[in-house]
Amino acid sequence: MLEKGRISAFQMGIMMHPTIVATALLLLPAITAKHAERDMWLSPIWASLIGFLTVYLAYRLNNLYPKETIVQYSERIVGRIPGKGIGLVYLFFYLHANGIVVREYAEFITGKFLVRTPMIVIIASMLLVCAFAVRGGVEVLGRAAQMFVPITILLLTFIIVLLIPEVKGKNMFPVMAKGIMPSVKGAVTPQSWFSEFILISFLLPFLTDREKGMKWGMISVLAVMLTMLVTNMATLFVFGGITATLTYPVMEVAGYISIAAFLEHLDSIVMAIWIAGTFVKISVFYYALVLGTAQWLNLSDYRPIVLPIGFLLAVFSIWSGPNLQELAHFLATSSSFYLTSVQTGIPLLLVLIALIRDGNRKGGQKR
Repeated sequence: MLEKGRISAFQMGIMMHPTIVATALLLLPAITAKHAERDMWLSPIWASLIGFLTVYLAYRLNNLYPKETIVQYSERIVGRIPGKGIGLVYLFFYLHANGIVVREYAEFITGKFLVRTPMIVIIASMLLVCAFAVRGGVEVLGRAAQMFVPITILLLTFIIVLLIPEVKGKNMFPVMAKGIMPSVKGAVTPQSWFSEFILISFLLPFLTDREKGMKWGMISVLAVMLTMLVTNMATLFVFGGITATLTYPVMEVAGYISIAAFLEHLDSIVMAIWIAGTFVKISVFYYALVLGTAQWLNLSDYRPIVLPIGFLLAVFSIWSGPNLQELAHFLATSSSFYLTSVQTGIPLLLVLIALIRDGNRKGGQKR
C-alpha cells in the first residue's frame, strides 16, 4: 500500500470541514444572495443534501472495496480501460480544481493585504508549505487539521459574537416572500462545494475505525452546513439586500466591528481563518491528486511526484482565469454542473453499476 499512515474517522471529519468551508466563507454569501436574496440563509440547508448523498456514496463504495480509492476501484467496477479513463478524469479534475483554489487564495491575499507582492510568490510559498505536509502523509494532514480547525472555529465564533450589536433582524424578513424557489436557486452553487465530500474516498481506506467513517462524514456535512448558515445570516443581518454586490461579504462584515473604539479593524482575523483553512483545503486536494496519480501509474511511492505536481498546480492556478471577476463568474455559473457531475454524478453511476454487477453475480450463483 502506498500510504502506511493511519487517521481516525474523527480526524477525517475535521479535515473535511475546512476543505469545504475555507473558500466558501468568503465567496459564497455574495453568490448565494444574488439568487436567494433574503432567503440566502436557507440555501445551505438545501445544498447540504448533496453532501449527505456524496458521503453515503463514498462510504458505500468503500464497503465494497475497503482498501482502495476511487481511482483504483473504478477499474474493478467498469473494467480496466474505462476505469483508467475515469481515474484520469479525476486526476485532471483535481489538478484543475485545486489550481482554482490556489488562485482564489492568491487573489484574496494580493487584493486585500499584500497588494505589491507578485501573485506567483504567494502561490509558490503556499504550495511549498502544502507540499511538505503532503510528503508527510495522511497522518500529518490529520494532525494539522486537528490543530488548525478548532482555532479557526473559535476565531469565527469570536467575530460572530462581536457582530451582535450590528445585527438588524428585520433584514431577513419576510421569509420566503417569493416562495421556496429563490432559496433553492441559491443552493445550486453551494451544493457543488458540498460535492467535494467525495474526497473522503481517498481517506476512508486509511481509517483506524472504518465503521465510524460514515458517522463522522455526516457530522462533518452537518457542521459545514451550520457554518455556512451562520455566516450567511451574519452577512444578511448586517448588509441586507446589498450583500450580493460585495465580493467578500465576510471580510466587509469584520470591518464593521467596533467595540469602544478599541476593538476594531479585525480584517486580520478573517485573513488568519482564510489562510489556515485554505492550507488544509489545498493540502487535502493536493494529497488526493498525488496519491491518485501514483495509484493510476502503479508507482511504489507517491513522494517523488509531490514537487512536480506542485509545479503543475502553480501553472494551473495561473491558467485558471485572467482575473478574480472571471473566476467568480465561473464559480457562480458553469462550475456547479462541472463540480457536481464529477464528484457526485460519477460515484452515483459507479455505485449503481457495482450493485447491478453484484446482484447479477449472486443471481448466477443461486442458479
